[in-house]
Amino acid sequence: MGVDLRQVVAGILTITMFVMLGQMLHRDYFDAVQVQGDALDIGFHGSKVSLEDGLVRASEGHNGPWMEDSNDLKPCWSISESDEAVSSKGYVTFSLTNGPEYHVSQITDAVMIAKHLGATLVLPDIRGSKPGDEMNFEDIYDVDKLVKSLESVLKVVKKLPSHVSLRDIAIVKVPTRVAEDYIKEHITPIFKSKGNIRVTTYFPSVNLRKSSLDGETDPVSCLAMFGSLELQPGVNELVEAMIQRLKTHSKRSGGRFIAIDLRVEILEKKNCHETGAGGSKTCYNAQEIAVFLRKLGFDGDTTIYLTQPRWESSLNILKDIFPKTFTKETIMPADKKSKYLELENSEYENVIDFYISSRSDVFVPAIPGLFYANTVGKRIALGKPQVLVPAEISGTSGLSTDYISPYISKKNHLAYSCFC
Repeated sequence: MGVDLRQVVAGILTITMFVMLGQMLHRDYFDAVQVQGDALDIGFHGSKVSLEDGLVRASEGHNGPWMEDSNDLKPCWSISESDEAVSSKGYVTFSLTNGPEYHVSQITDAVMIAKHLGATLVLPDIRGSKPGDEMNFEDIYDVDKLVKSLESVLKVVKKLPSHVSLRDIAIVKVPTRVAEDYIKEHITPIFKSKGNIRVTTYFPSVNLRKSSLDGETDPVSCLAMFGSLELQPGVNELVEAMIQRLKTHSKRSGGRFIAIDLRVEILEKKNCHETGAGGSKTCYNAQEIAVFLRKLGFDGDTTIYLTQPRWESSLNILKDIFPKTFTKETIMPADKKSKYLELENSEYENVIDFYISSRSDVFVPAIPGLFYANTVGKRIALGKPQVLVPAEISGTSGLSTDYISPYISKKNHLAYSCFC
């Protein structure tokens, strides 16, 4: 039986059309393309995203679903005469541990305790997660800034006087966000008995939501949390240099970039495989984050910073979709790596992650915890509200305003007690 040449040609054309259609759909989904026809344009705080055939893309000439910074909030705490420093009766010592997200809470608790005891605060050392990981406060933070910012409420000294013996110091374990009533009931009697105390903070909860039980926030707490810790000049210059490199990669989006707290080691832990309220996921991997961002309309040219210490193959899917995805090893100036990147101590790296995440145009927490909570607090203080909490978007697109962190959309973060 002969073969009809017309049928062969028709078959080839049909197969070719399906291949071309597949390529067009893939390009539409992962690349920013020019929108034609009757696509629906949606205003998005100075930019536009286009919905056409159920796909979300950045429109020609626009930069995706970015929000503008807000400078509407100002510090609304003030130090009254009753908050001013009094003559010292003894010393409060403590250490900063577990990374900058914990440092913020630890310094706040120590200042609150020293203030209400009428004690002198001793400058803390910094201790990492491994035995022997110890640094001086001035290795990371600005000593003069801390002393000057707190001088109106308490005295700070760099070291414990030689006449004070370690045997004269009582170790006191306190819950974070320690309140004045707790200090009076549980800490004051010990301080009166021993004369000096060493404070260690534990964290019964890692959320920083305001509570109706909190009452009015102590202005000293606000000062300590948002006005006392600043990076020392050398570390601050490094963070600035890395941010500028990210901005340089982001010319098409006006210098804007996304920071994602995604660490593979934590994703592999048991608690990251558990579900949250209503069966929702608590942690998101690289592929899930990539899909989430694309569905929100961030195009393939978007610059992304990851807190992951070093690159791992499981991150490749994110880089395939967003080629401008970087870890600190690729954007840190070469002459800084020996000091800040190649040491066993990871405290510098943790600090870099925290401060870049606080200052990025968008922050996405792929994992929950105190890093997320205290990064949001710092962003509220800096007027950077675009914190997008990942979710599994059921459709093919979503609006980023629907995924703003509840800390910000509901204004229930503790920072809103200090900034109004």
